Formats: sequence, structure tokens, C-alpha cells
Amino acid sequence: MNRIPRNFQSRSQIEQNWMLDNTWCNNCNEAGIGMKNPVEYEENGIIFVEGQCLRCGKIVRSEITDKIFCAQRH
Repeated sequence: MNRIPRNFQSRSQIEQNWMLDNTWCNNCNEAGIGMKNPVEYEENGIIFVEGQCLRCGKIVRSEITDKIFCAQRH
């Protein structure tokens, strides 16, 4: 696995907030709990944001796709 660091802070505040709020935690088995300490990276051509669940502190990881934001931009 070769992670290529990306700059999460370069995204618009709207995108950052949406990504931080709309998460799934496998440990809590619940969506929308949120994450803190986000790190964005690319791995095998796929972009991810990873951080800590706001409830349990376990690692949560979400794949980022442009499709997510298409509806919000219009």
C-alpha cells in the first residue's frame, strides 16, 4: 500500500464539513456520527479521508468521489 498524502484543508469549507459529518463507523455501526483529525490521501488511485470517530475514537475511513458533491454544487 502506497499512500500519497493530499491536502484536506485545500477543499472548500462546505466539502470539509460534509465529509466530516457524513461518516460511517464500523465500531458504532452507525452513520453520521462524524470524525475528527481528518487525513486525506490517495491509495491505488482512490482518494480517502480518514479520521477518528467522534463517539468511540476508532478509525473511520471514507472513499471520496466527485459524484458525492455534484448534487450539492447545483
